[in-house]
Amino acid sequence: MNKLIEIVFIFLVLLATQSIQADDNHYKNAFNKKNLGKATFLVSCTPSAQEMFNQAIAMLHSFWYEEAEKTFSNITTIDKDCAMGHWGVAMSLYHQLWATPPTPEALQKGRNALQLAKQLKIKTARERAYFEAAEYLYSDEETIDYPTRKISYQKAMEQLSANNPDDLEAAVFYALALISTASPNDKTYTNQKRALNILQEVLEKEPDHPGVAHYIIHSSDYPELASLGLKAARRYAQIAPSVPHALHMPSHIFIRLGEWHEAAQSNLAAYHTAKNYANENVSSDAWDQQLHFMDYLIYSYLQTGQTRKAEEILRELHTIKKAHPENTTSAYAFAAIPARYTVESSNWQEAAALTFYPADFPWNQFGWCEAIIHFARGLGATKIGKIDEARNSLQRLEALRDADKVANKYYTADQIEIQRLALAAWIALDEGKALKAEILMRASADLEDSTEKDNVTPGAIKPARELLGELLLELNQPDKALKEFESSLIRTPNRWNGVYGASEAARQAGDKIKANNYDQQLQNLSEFVQIP
Repeated sequence: MNKLIEIVFIFLVLLATQSIQADDNHYKNAFNKKNLGKATFLVSCTPSAQEMFNQAIAMLHSFWYEEAEKTFSNITTIDKDCAMGHWGVAMSLYHQLWATPPTPEALQKGRNALQLAKQLKIKTARERAYFEAAEYLYSDEETIDYPTRKISYQKAMEQLSANNPDDLEAAVFYALALISTASPNDKTYTNQKRALNILQEVLEKEPDHPGVAHYIIHSSDYPELASLGLKAARRYAQIAPSVPHALHMPSHIFIRLGEWHEAAQSNLAAYHTAKNYANENVSSDAWDQQLHFMDYLIYSYLQTGQTRKAEEILRELHTIKKAHPENTTSAYAFAAIPARYTVESSNWQEAAALTFYPADFPWNQFGWCEAIIHFARGLGATKIGKIDEARNSLQRLEALRDADKVANKYYTADQIEIQRLALAAWIALDEGKALKAEILMRASADLEDSTEKDNVTPGAIKPARELLGELLLELNQPDKALKEFESSLIRTPNRWNGVYGASEAARQAGDKIKANNYDQQLQNLSEFVQIP
């Protein structure tokens, strides 16, 4: 693959799009317009508080939690009797689709907000129902676990929506709760489809509602459903161009469909807007959302062979000394960006030599993210014959998997297990155990297919079924390899390495027509790279 990329870049130049280090003025202007979309959530508060409340709700629906919390808090100052302002503060602290549960500090802060509301008069039965639903989210975490609290909240929102059929906000929040409680192992997508039906009904009445477009994207963020979210993806950034997350979210659908140019542009805009926001409002540290967008951006660039642009992102990452906050989002990006760059571009020496950066990041709190580095390092070691180093990485993956199981983090334990099985397969291959290697790699691919990716990631560092195809090529089984590459490309269309692998497998299998078709697809992936 390296030779192919080198040939591409001898004759082609960089994509004629804006560099990650380009002038930020355009994005500063967009940020300053404060375009948030339109949401109307009627509450028993003063007219000025109502206006601010609608603005805060729009922020909340775009997961701009920091700004939403500030605005809801301001509402309780300008209208001291506005109980729903305290509800908004609590909801801003509970990030339903984030990879990790709220911290104990956030939970206590949310409980405090709900307690302040109880000291006021809650003026309607509808508003009381919103508080009762929120209280499920803030139940005692020592006795009621996170998934149970979310299910209880979902049921409460279902009832609230049913009792208030004219309350479109109740319907939208119920749809979000359905998405939040969807099982990553449910391949029928029951919750997601129910949410889509609800959101489509609201969309007819509220076409500029940021939450509707946003949650349609989340409901459709699956290989089988992605096309259903394309219209919303292209609309969301227009609805709320001031919100970094709104600029980023369309890329979830673009990536699912292999639309790399749109995915890159989406995250480039989000990156600049997030950076400007962080410079003005967060701290001297990098905002976790900025890192998140950088991970999605490097993934997109690598799928069109734009290694130089990917290098820019990697260099940018290494100038960042600290993230705010230090959470799963920032941990994942710190680990995934260098791992993606080395693994996708087959820089195996660099992969085997990866270190944890920043060194003072609390990696021990994020085992799933730590596992990414061990996987990339171990895979690199197998490619350059350093099997002892690969085995060390394998042992660490086993330990991280077991630790997450003990902590009841079954989803992340499975994600680590996918990587452990894959690394074990390539170690077995180096040991000359071909059958064992294939069995292990196939188990990794099957496990990955049985679940879904988390929102924190644009995709696996290396899709397991694509890696299975590469292993079968090593075993001189091109017919079987082609089948696996093609299966992988159904779930992850237009991936550069997947298409390249399919082309090579078809060629070795003697299928010239398929080989030529995949060669053409590779050429199409570079169509935005222009000859000077």
